[in-house]
Amino acid sequence: MTTKKASFLRSLGPGLLFAGASIGVSHLVQSTRAGADFGFGLLWALILVNIFKYPFFQYGPRYASATGESLIVGYKKLGNGILFTYFILTFLTMFTIQAAVTIVTAGLASNLFGISLSLTTWSIIITFISLGILLIGKYKLLDKLMKFIIVILAFSSVTAVLIAVQNTKATYSFQQVLPEGSIEIGFLIAFLGWMPAPLDVSVWHSLWAVEKKKDSGANFDSRHTLFDFNIGYLVTIFLGICFLSLGAIVMYQSDQEFGNSAIAFSQQLINLYTSNLGAGAAVFIGIAAFTTMFSTTITTLDASPRAMAKSSELLLNKKSNKFYLIWILLLAFGTIVILSFFNANMITFVKIATILSFITAPFYAIANFMLINGKHTPNEFHPSKPLKYLSYMGIVFLIGFSFWYLYIIY
Repeated sequence: MTTKKASFLRSLGPGLLFAGASIGVSHLVQSTRAGADFGFGLLWALILVNIFKYPFFQYGPRYASATGESLIVGYKKLGNGILFTYFILTFLTMFTIQAAVTIVTAGLASNLFGISLSLTTWSIIITFISLGILLIGKYKLLDKLMKFIIVILAFSSVTAVLIAVQNTKATYSFQQVLPEGSIEIGFLIAFLGWMPAPLDVSVWHSLWAVEKKKDSGANFDSRHTLFDFNIGYLVTIFLGICFLSLGAIVMYQSDQEFGNSAIAFSQQLINLYTSNLGAGAAVFIGIAAFTTMFSTTITTLDASPRAMAKSSELLLNKKSNKFYLIWILLLAFGTIVILSFFNANMITFVKIATILSFITAPFYAIANFMLINGKHTPNEFHPSKPLKYLSYMGIVFLIGFSFWYLYIIY
């Protein structure tokens, strides 16, 4: 029995990496702000978007377990146009995404460690630490590190929520609301964009699943692979609700506005929690916040270059181990350059990144659905009818909200 449990724990990995990539800006920044601005009023949006995005995220590990290859290879089989579109979309968004998660991490590091360095300096330090972990330890170290990080994250977040519930004297309503006006709707779309993550994370998950098989020879059957994914997905939903609850319980109707810079935002976040929950809670809040963002920073720094490297191989019809190194160095350098010029307005920067992710989501949803239901996936791995129906509804949901947003702003 002990041997089976140890083997099961070792087999976990891609699902937790998915959680590590997902639980970041969407949770710490967007979910907390949703709770602070709307109380529990956007709980419907959090739950609904997780339900409607679920099939398309699940199709990543499902396809990997069915074929032993990533979604990127599947996109190639659907046609060079699909693969090239994916390549362009990833290139256009990966620097913005990496900069958004790094700037939040840098602001939290500055407050947590109490070392007065510029935001750019902290960003450089965090980027180089992440680079070192990925280039020296590769996937194996990332896999082990993420299991440790997720445990700390879950424990500290749940503890913070329990303290908030116990200490609060205010009453709060669970009445759901629909945002009105371009500013509120813009925030809703940004909130949906990275909740629980951008849909291209499904591609990353398929790459990690293939790498897990290559690295450890773990059981790669569909049942274990999907169970691993479901664990990671449930963790992201649960912690999303935790952060929204913290914002609603502690910050709602506090009459305070968040600053736009990363350092100001993180300082306000921790101070507001501390003033309401007591100084003892600051430790849990600080650890939860920094761990959340560092896990996202390191996983996104690995995933985008891994995806671009594989795409480059297929588009150029040339296999090379240097592609990953080239792309990860390019992403790290590009992130530092961007943050050197745009580190003053974090909230706007994050909003741009999250809205772009939501508007491009229908492409990933449709491509994943076509691939998992097509001839390139064995019939026994095709989704069930209920999952197909949920996929149809999800595609309508993503396209509908995207057009709604574009209609409102224009």
